[in-house]
Amino acid sequence: MDLQNEKCVMVIDENLPTGIIANTAAILGITLGKKRPYVVGCDVEDQSGGGHLGIVELPVPILKGNPDLIREIREKLYQPDFEDLTVVDFTDLAQSCKTYREFMGKMAQVSGDELNYFGLAICGSKKKVNKLTGSMPLLR
Repeated sequence: MDLQNEKCVMVIDENLPTGIIANTAAILGITLGKKRPYVVGCDVEDQSGGGHLGIVELPVPILKGNPDLIREIREKLYQPDFEDLTVVDFTDLAQSCKTYREFMGKMAQVSGDELNYFGLAICGSKKKVNKLTGSMPLLR
């Protein structure tokens, strides 16, 4: 894979409490790593011989979003032009569940337009990711 032409970003609702922002980023990152394992580099050793697991080879900026903007981007991601991008979303429904079984059951009972998005992770063609998020500021 040509990592020079690939980009990963996260768009997270800036209005969420810090702990929920951190949790959202962690969940998005873990799932993104599962779907795009080649973006994680090889394990390394420090000078003392201590081992360290590989980390992502791409920068992953976290961008400032709000519920309306995140929903708008999510809807665009369903369009054929963007179907080759990897998209991970995290919602209030997911965050409220205690088990994955509960999450699966609740998702099956809810339409997509009822979901409130906390964040998205998007990975793929740098050109396409920039088209969706290129003008967005960093979440600080």
